[in-house]
Amino acid sequence: MDLSQLLASTGDGVMTILFFIIALSVIVAIHEYGHYIVGRWCGISADVFSVGFGPTLLSRVDKRGTRWQIAAIPFGGYVKFAGDKNAASVGGEEVEGAGPARNTMLGAPLWARALTVAAGPIANFILAVFIFAGFFLIQGQPTAKLIVASQHELPVGFESELLAGDEILFVDGIDLMSSEGPYLDSLPDAQYRTYTIIRDGEQIEVSGPNPFVPRIASLLPRSAADDADLKIDDVITAIDGTSVYTFDQIIEGVEAGGGGEITLDVWRDGDVIQLELTPRRVDNPLPDGGFEQRLLIGVTGEYFFIPTTEPVGIVEAFSRAFGRLWFAIRLSLEGIWQVIVGGISTCNISGPIAIAEASGSMASQGATSYILFVGMISVAIGLFNLFPIPILDGGHLVFYAYEAIAGQKPTDRALRIFMSIGLSLIGALMIFAILNDLVLCP
Repeated sequence: MDLSQLLASTGDGVMTILFFIIALSVIVAIHEYGHYIVGRWCGISADVFSVGFGPTLLSRVDKRGTRWQIAAIPFGGYVKFAGDKNAASVGGEEVEGAGPARNTMLGAPLWARALTVAAGPIANFILAVFIFAGFFLIQGQPTAKLIVASQHELPVGFESELLAGDEILFVDGIDLMSSEGPYLDSLPDAQYRTYTIIRDGEQIEVSGPNPFVPRIASLLPRSAADDADLKIDDVITAIDGTSVYTFDQIIEGVEAGGGGEITLDVWRDGDVIQLELTPRRVDNPLPDGGFEQRLLIGVTGEYFFIPTTEPVGIVEAFSRAFGRLWFAIRLSLEGIWQVIVGGISTCNISGPIAIAEASGSMASQGATSYILFVGMISVAIGLFNLFPIPILDGGHLVFYAYEAIAGQKPTDRALRIFMSIGLSLIGALMIFAILNDLVLCP
């Protein structure tokens, strides 16, 4: 049984919470382990490593004296280093029973404290890179020649004469593998296209649907399509009674509706059903940076045939993974800035409820989608923790930068004030995000 079947056979709400807890626990555990292991390498002892908060469910003490525990409230975790007053790594006035001061967070050199604090977000980025690299290694890359490996199941009206092993040279005279590929969308919409192929060493022409049929390859969580119960492998055959043969016609039909409710004829598992949905205005990221507000329903498409692939080398996989990491960081920072200056909607700020729903939605699309989602959330949590807000890792790094420049630590009174401000900011942001999830941007 795959994840989608499991989600369907059990209560959606229960499974959504479960997948959210799994994702959050993995991400937090990796984040905190980054703090722990670098702290240990830097000679700082850890008293507690906890996954979750509240009463302890399971625990053990290792030979170094660190208590590893799983707590009852699974929404987070922490490392309490020797010398910390609490899990926020706030130094205590005194250190009792922690060994030499050098082994405590309070007495460690500045460089050791800074590395230990920075290691948490960096661990999140490393987790994301390994997830992305694993995806590229498993997925592979298309071969230099466009060869059909298999085809997705499609309804009547989308018949294809292509066979597995066919090498596609042209579609209506256009080479999909060249810079001409995007121009296929500029051709008049037609139910069928002419494919020039090589089969058994002979060049022939066969008929088939547009390469980009109106089949749903993926769904965005909390999108109009997701809320309307569209599913992966659904084929949209008509919008408001008008037949649809290409994925581009979905975009045109959505825009033609002007944002009003539209009716979709959807082919699913051999039957045609009707679904109604209302497209939403979404701040859509552009490939070269920036955002564009468009009417979208939140679906993506792909070729109706599955091209053959070849393995990707480890170096290439990690190179692409770092590229995806940088893209995610850049997109997040640009999005935050656009929210601040009013360039895009504050609805782009999601809280735990939206993230939990997204966890369940991505899990229902399969293990690959869910694991990639975990990678993206790991990037977001790592980046968020680097913000220069007291209580967060970035706030601690700002204090350490002050200490390096001024030659002394901030006073305890200043730290308490800044920590209170940071806690208030985080609390206000969390309340706003939850309001977005429940009321403002449901």
